[in-house]
Amino acid sequence: MIVGGSGSRSGAGRTGVGRRAVLLGGLAGLGAVVAGCSSDTSPAPAGQAPSGGSGSTPASGTPAASAQEQLASLEQRFGGRLGVSATDTGNGTVIGHRADERFLMCSTSKFLAAAAILQMRTTQPGLLDRRIRYDASQIVRNSPITSQHVADGLPVSELCRAAITVSDNTAMNLLLGVLGGPPALTAYVRTIGDTVTRQDRTEPGLNTTSPGDERDTSTPARMASNIRALALGDALDPQGRDVLYGWLNANTTGGTRIKAGLPAGWGVGDKTGSGDQGEVNDVAVVRPPGRAPLIMSVFAAPANPDAPSDSVAAVVAEAGRILAAGLVPG
Repeated sequence: MIVGGSGSRSGAGRTGVGRRAVLLGGLAGLGAVVAGCSSDTSPAPAGQAPSGGSGSTPASGTPAASAQEQLASLEQRFGGRLGVSATDTGNGTVIGHRADERFLMCSTSKFLAAAAILQMRTTQPGLLDRRIRYDASQIVRNSPITSQHVADGLPVSELCRAAITVSDNTAMNLLLGVLGGPPALTAYVRTIGDTVTRQDRTEPGLNTTSPGDERDTSTPARMASNIRALALGDALDPQGRDVLYGWLNANTTGGTRIKAGLPAGWGVGDKTGSGDQGEVNDVAVVRPPGRAPLIMSVFAAPANPDAPSDSVAAVVAEAGRILAAGLVPG
């Protein structure tokens, strides 16, 4: 067990990085700072058991240790690659499986884009109310909100909401445009202490990958740290944090993923992602009644790119069930 901070909403998410003094004007000026894949983010070779990652070594015989064993067994049955990182923000217990290996983020990076916008608004008053105009040629697949507003455009705040709550792809692209492009999002996450995550492309191209391609990737551990810092901690100002937290709680795309594996009555605020190779991802703030929040980050990449998405989502849901039992036993 790794003992962490307090169980309060604000204290639970502190990362030790501290509040940035300022993110100057436009994020584009920060430039692209893309970190290469270090040895601890490379997949374990075939036949070699992956470590939990991020220094997580639960004591033998504990529910957390049992959960790590169950995750390894789940991955074997799944036949693909399963990355997991979870933390109890109240007592610091950590559970991980391939937590420091790179996975394609897919649409999970949309919560990072929305957070970058919320940070940008602190130096650009009125940014959230700015209406963004676009034309039909900019509409890409899976754009249920933006496709209905070609004639009148949408305020930046509504683009953020659409990107998170219904995973609107055109909304994500328009937000990236406001920020200054994918490299600007990479630059933003560097300001919150993330040296791993990289955003390279726009929708829908960011959903494709091949062996050795590090574009648009992160690790389960980094994404868990990011959502904790942004939705619970001090990486955003209090108002911005609360707005992001509200968008995550209003998400409509996660019903078959982590949430499906949790006990009734547990709250979930999350951002999902789905890749062209069958990937199914979910990064969540989970709220058991009467306890400090839990952070869960689950990335599932099937060996067969044609695997039915519902079967891969079931793996993510089962991972959520295992994590809930490991972090909140009994």
